[in-house]
Amino acid sequence: MDLQEISKALVAGARDGSDTENLDKLYAPNAVSVEAMDFGDGREVRGIDAIKGKHEWWNSAFEVLEADVGGPFPHGPDRFAVIYKMKTKNRQTGEVSDMEEVGLYHVAGGKIVREEFFYGE
Repeated sequence: MDLQEISKALVAGARDGSDTENLDKLYAPNAVSVEAMDFGDGREVRGIDAIKGKHEWWNSAFEVLEADVGGPFPHGPDRFAVIYKMKTKNRQTGEVSDMEEVGLYHVAGGKIVREEFFYGE
């Protein structure tokens, strides 16, 4: 897959809720995921299984009440960005909050090899 196909498939999956199913299709086995801050287990995870674990944690911790996914925004032949805006509910506390972040995705060899997240305030 080329950058355009990968970026469009990632955004489509985020919009229709098939983002977790897309991981094996779009990500390299040794992909790296980097958060802007440490939530207790470090900022960086390596490997598709660790990234799947992040998705499982997110889905178990938060309910997405509203979501808007903007993009993709390509940058050269090997990167693209996606803007995520969500209203979420913490499943444990019931707290509802608005969230905005940018995901920057690096592509090599027809797969996503690195993702980095930047948070808004």
